[in-house]
Amino acid sequence: MIDVKAARAEPDRYREALIRKGAGESFDALMAADAEWLTLVPRADELRARMKLKGKPTPEQLEGLKAAKAELQDVERALAEAQERRDALLAEVPNPPDASAPDGTADEDAEEVRRVGEPAELGFEPRDHLELARIDTERGARLSGSRFAYRIGAVARLELALYRFALERIGERGFLPVLPPVLVREEAMYGTGFLPTEEVNIYRVERDDLYLTGTSEVALAGLHMGEILEADELPLRYAGYSVCFRREAGAAGKDTRGMFRVHQFDKVEMFVFCRPEASGEEHEGLLAAEEALVQELGLPYRVVNIAAGDLGASAAKKYDIEAWFPSQGRYREVTSTSNTTDYQARRLEVRFRGEGGVEPVHTLNGTAVTARHMLAVLENFQDEGGAVAVPEALVPFGAPARIEPGE
Repeated sequence: MIDVKAARAEPDRYREALIRKGAGESFDALMAADAEWLTLVPRADELRARMKLKGKPTPEQLEGLKAAKAELQDVERALAEAQERRDALLAEVPNPPDASAPDGTADEDAEEVRRVGEPAELGFEPRDHLELARIDTERGARLSGSRFAYRIGAVARLELALYRFALERIGERGFLPVLPPVLVREEAMYGTGFLPTEEVNIYRVERDDLYLTGTSEVALAGLHMGEILEADELPLRYAGYSVCFRREAGAAGKDTRGMFRVHQFDKVEMFVFCRPEASGEEHEGLLAAEEALVQELGLPYRVVNIAAGDLGASAAKKYDIEAWFPSQGRYREVTSTSNTTDYQARRLEVRFRGEGGVEPVHTLNGTAVTARHMLAVLENFQDEGGAVAVPEALVPFGAPARIEPGE
């Protein structure tokens, strides 16, 4: 959530920023509710103070106490209602975007930062990943419904090697490996900003009142939920591997072929807790780690700075890496990294003890790899006969050096 005290002090700056996210009206409603709450707090305090008398009250004082008690009950009821309205609106207001995030609300408004590598001239009609590997979506659909897939044989080895490769490389950068839970309570989903905004895309296990996470970001953010960290502990950097689940309800009709957009997928996610003044540098470090992985795999890619109106509720700034997909003739997202500043930390009550007292940490997240990297590898390193030359970096981790048709 945003810092309400800071918003009161600079309402115009917050409003201007939040308008870029389409949340100007929500912010105004929050400020109105906050103003109402602020007028009631001192009145309730004043009435409570009047209830405290020393010695035996006089008949006149008893009458005054009776009237004050009745008024206090009304004021406390109004105060509770105002608090509820304020808290509900506070949950809806997103993190203001960073000034460096471009204006706009769509993919095409993203700002290209750089391109690295040139798409190969294959000299033949490229196959897509379903034609290059034993990825069985028909049997997956028979078992579980649409957007599920079996990966069989050589491609299963390739995918598992990809995750092990990513964990090893980012471990060398100081990220501690974590195998987190994938079922979490509502407060973790709310705390990371996925509720209420992303509810349509989340799987819920109603019997147990738990949620299946769409990213290990949720579990990693919740690792220090409710804790006060020491300043000299920071930054804390984690790398979580988990199975992820996403309903993709908001993507009906998009990328229905193959594994590009599925309900169940695996991912290695990076997560950072740091001091506020360090989050900009940590964000660039996460992007550098993502780029290093894509570069070692030899994939052509571009980096884009996501437009303010296309950012999620928690993100103040986000970079995407888009790899080249020959079968589609375009760049597609394979990773993202976001600076969520203190937005998640306030909700999750993750703080640190600094020189000026206790204050919220900043949190950041970034995708190391998903199966989309594997799809890009299959497509970019195919030959005319349908075989795939696997990047050498993956072979020590169990990937085959070459995937022949039908393997």
